[in-house]
Amino acid sequence: MAEIVLEGISKKFADGFEAVKDLNLEVADGEFMILVGPSGCGKSTALRMIAGLEDITDGKLSIGGNVVNDRAPKDRDIAMVFQNYALYPHMSVRENMAFPLRLAKVDDDEVTRKVDEAAKVLDLEQHLDRKPANLSGGQRQRVAMGRAIVRDPSVFLMDEPLSNLDAKLRVQMRTEVSRLQADLGTTTVYVTHDQTEAMTLGDRVAVMRAGVLQQVGSPAELYNEPDNLFVAGFIGSPAMNFMAATIEGGRVKLPFGEVELPEDFREKLGSHSGTLIAGIRPESFEDASLVGDAIDHGTTFTANIDLVESMGSEKYAYFSIKGESVDSDELRELAEDSGTSEVPSAGEGLVVARLDAASEAKRGSETELWVDSTKLHFFDPDSGANLNH
Repeated sequence: MAEIVLEGISKKFADGFEAVKDLNLEVADGEFMILVGPSGCGKSTALRMIAGLEDITDGKLSIGGNVVNDRAPKDRDIAMVFQNYALYPHMSVRENMAFPLRLAKVDDDEVTRKVDEAAKVLDLEQHLDRKPANLSGGQRQRVAMGRAIVRDPSVFLMDEPLSNLDAKLRVQMRTEVSRLQADLGTTTVYVTHDQTEAMTLGDRVAVMRAGVLQQVGSPAELYNEPDNLFVAGFIGSPAMNFMAATIEGGRVKLPFGEVELPEDFREKLGSHSGTLIAGIRPESFEDASLVGDAIDHGTTFTANIDLVESMGSEKYAYFSIKGESVDSDELRELAEDSGTSEVPSAGEGLVVARLDAASEAKRGSETELWVDSTKLHFFDPDSGANLNH
């Protein structure tokens, strides 16, 4: 096991494109660190630099206290699990898992012992003599992980290892990866585009955008205290709702009504005036008839419901807003990355509210909703900074 320290790491390609810019990150010994962000944000490039598969343009990379900038991948004591499994089709599961040990000229008894131990941990004992073509996607991914485990490396590097699996299997494998990392205690850096994976797997999560590290923290910190508009919009499912907001005399004007700000919000926002961007998570709404005593901590308003999705344990109610438009690079990038209107522009669009399953909200109906005023976030339209901090 070993800690990983990236100090001012940058990667500039021959055509001048800078994929990673001045990345400073520390991964503690035994920690499960997630690198997450939209496509092209530099997360995989950063992982490949740790692995030694990409040269470092500037900065210093240390693994276990040793600077490894100029070391070959085989000399860094790391093992990598790829998105596409990279199994040898003509070899059995046993032979695939044993392959790195054979290359290292480990004696036969030790190879057998390590493969059998890894197969037991990964529940692959009954599949050791099968070929990859006769395995399911989840089983193939476990074989790829077994091939990494037998090497007993100081660091595991995983590049979107679950993205080729179907949704149900991805959830199952996510649980297995988390359990496995906890049992082995090996320092792990895991790259994913899926923020749900990031929030459920990692000890800490590093969010990247356009090659720049935006924020590092526990999943709870990123969710409750995002540093900026981009992190707020990227973390959370369904995504945070954004809309234009105007603050006057301790009250904030939103497209669906006015909300009285708590005293601590007024102190944090200070003298900020003019149009800001308000962020409200879907779970900060509720059917007003179901709120009970907490109703005094928020504001009620009437919404015309456009669509209701029943999820069994909860409902997603969508309603339209119209208001002043606020331009933001972060919002544009979030909308492009989602490929849908899940992250609307801060002017008009659909707002999603996550309601209790007991809510009687229906499509085409007018429903009284409640919003928790203590859960609002406010962002500077120019810098994207979270003004709540």
